[in-house]
Amino acid sequence: MASTPYTVADVMTTNVIAITPETGFKDIAAAMGRWKVTALPVIEGEGRVVGVVSEADLLPKEEFHEHRPGMIEQMRRLGDTAKAGSTRAENLMTTPAVTIHPDATLPQAARLMTDRHIKRLPVVDADGTLKGIVSRADLLKVFLRSDDELAAEIRQSVIRRLFPLSHEAVKVTVSQGTATLTGRVRDHTLIPMAERLTHSVEGIVDVHCRLEGLPSA
Repeated sequence: MASTPYTVADVMTTNVIAITPETGFKDIAAAMGRWKVTALPVIEGEGRVVGVVSEADLLPKEEFHEHRPGMIEQMRRLGDTAKAGSTRAENLMTTPAVTIHPDATLPQAARLMTDRHIKRLPVVDADGTLKGIVSRADLLKVFLRSDDELAAEIRQSVIRRLFPLSHEAVKVTVSQGTATLTGRVRDHTLIPMAERLTHSVEGIVDVHCRLEGLPSA
């Protein structure tokens, strides 16, 4: 009944800066600084993602720059000490890369980022080929939709469909992402569904449902 949910393809960045396994440490750091990103996908062949290098993967070289880790610390932090001595992406990258498909929904992408504690996801097709990148900021783009746009979608996708005979008696307003529904409808049993579907509209922050059923004849 509600509109089709936004997917990763709707908000992802398609102009992606990527590196290869042979890219050197200084070139990686320079690319991050130039493009103001915190992670870079590593690709090989015709664009297949094989890993990701993040700022966290580069930091051990700086951390251990002035002192050599002791034996116990080396054993405890094998991954970090190995990266501290690495100079190319193939030895610095985290692999396999955590990726997502273009048709994934925004909540799915948000959950994956939260579960894996990452800020950016390479977007790949079924063959693992890089198609884009999606960041936390990209997932928030839906909240930049105008109030007028949100109100129009609620009227068309929720109110008109649920209440075809009494939709003109329903007033929909949206202010700062909060939707308010007022008016009287013929089928009061559908009011909870109207509230739920309005909540599901991408970009809605909150819903005040003040709909009432028409008085019995």
